[in-house]
Amino acid sequence: MKSYIGIDLGTSGVKLILVDENGKILNSVTKSYPISYPHDGWSEQNPEDWYKATLEGLSELTKDTSKLEIEALSFGGQMHGLVLLDKNDNVIRPAILWNDGRTGAETDYLNNIIGKDALSSNTANIAFAGFTLPKILWVKNNEIDNFNKIEKIMLPKDYLAYMLSGVFATDLSDASGMLLLDVKNRKWSEEMIKIAGITRDMLPSLYESYEKIGTLKPEIASKLGFGQLSIIIGAGDNAAASVGTGAVNHGDCNISLGTSGTVFVSQDSFFVDESNALHSFCHSNGKYHLMGCILSAASCNKWWVEDILGTSDFRYEEDECEQYMGENNVMFLPYLMGERSPHNDVNARGAFIGMRPDTTRKQMTLAVLEGVSFALRDCVEIAKSGGVVIEKTKLCGGGAKSALWRKIMANVLGIPVIRPETEEGPAYGGAILAMVGTGRFESVNKACGSLIKDRDVTYPDKDLTHKYEKKYQLWKKLYPALKDIYKQF
Repeated sequence: MKSYIGIDLGTSGVKLILVDENGKILNSVTKSYPISYPHDGWSEQNPEDWYKATLEGLSELTKDTSKLEIEALSFGGQMHGLVLLDKNDNVIRPAILWNDGRTGAETDYLNNIIGKDALSSNTANIAFAGFTLPKILWVKNNEIDNFNKIEKIMLPKDYLAYMLSGVFATDLSDASGMLLLDVKNRKWSEEMIKIAGITRDMLPSLYESYEKIGTLKPEIASKLGFGQLSIIIGAGDNAAASVGTGAVNHGDCNISLGTSGTVFVSQDSFFVDESNALHSFCHSNGKYHLMGCILSAASCNKWWVEDILGTSDFRYEEDECEQYMGENNVMFLPYLMGERSPHNDVNARGAFIGMRPDTTRKQMTLAVLEGVSFALRDCVEIAKSGGVVIEKTKLCGGGAKSALWRKIMANVLGIPVIRPETEEGPAYGGAILAMVGTGRFESVNKACGSLIKDRDVTYPDKDLTHKYEKKYQLWKKLYPALKDIYKQF
């Protein structure tokens, strides 16, 4: 029986899964690597660490299987990161990651000097600090020697694909987050290339997420014991996760509670919201999607439980929290790394509000989960204001494992929350894209229809939804009240 590999290149580690042709997960391996914060608000990694971890993961993943039956591999990868190679294919500097906030000046330049209307016309999006183009401009403005060495500009997963296949490529879903792509017409924007001060040949060739770009290099295949393994370019992590959860038909919604949080809504046709608060990107199924992204989601809970409370017992911290649902007097703003959607504010910070002498540890824990849920609702509300109808949502990511958090999400949003049977999100989506790219299924949508099954559904409670509606309307007033204060930090 043929099998396929899905690789999720995340921020904290790379996850690899081996899947048979019927979608059953045969094995899973995770390899971690460090992340560096050289200055306040900066976030970097060494791309060579990704590659080393991936090779180790491939060897471990497949050690007890027939490697000649593995037909293809594909990717879901952390988006927006800037990877720069010189003429000898050496990494010029550490990759600047998606959650890096150093590009405030470059983002302001793009939005206010180049202009939001021009950006939206050329790319369907405005500039956010995490996008790739502001990072390119930052290198140009602050590290001119490094800028002058640039031969290739790529995204994180595309560095892996290049190292494994030798093919300089990217896919349209991931490229959409660079602010260099004409999303509507699915091609590089010549105008944005000029603004970046780069040349077209510095950018990779464009593919749909399910297209084959080449095969595993013979020397790597020989070392690891593979046959002629096809490389399918894959997708940005959120587009891959939507495949992994089956959110690929028009109007389907997937919310991810990972390190960051996303609201992802599939669209059959191109659409831009009037405020550009949501991203308008190409989808991994060859169509389009809207996406809102909050920079800190499950990472808020990790910070609170591990760094502040000093424990790793997440389940214990959630015990007895349910008694406060809808009645919690403590509120939390989850802007630990600044915020993207909808505020686009690198200066925003996290905050607890409403504490009293009788405030409990459980109330503060609950407030963290509620604050992230309210921030995700902000993104849902923008989509709905543009006429998008969201009647239910899939939920994935580490936070989706929490029954308490699923209940909060269902009642904050007022819609059923569905947890897929398979929790591997981007990695599983990558495996499905590998199947489509080698002909196992004729389309992404048909593959999802055949392979994706749901595990459980959490329905909203009318009374609790009403209480959370009142809480959300109050919570929404907190960021505007603090916005000017954040600028003074």
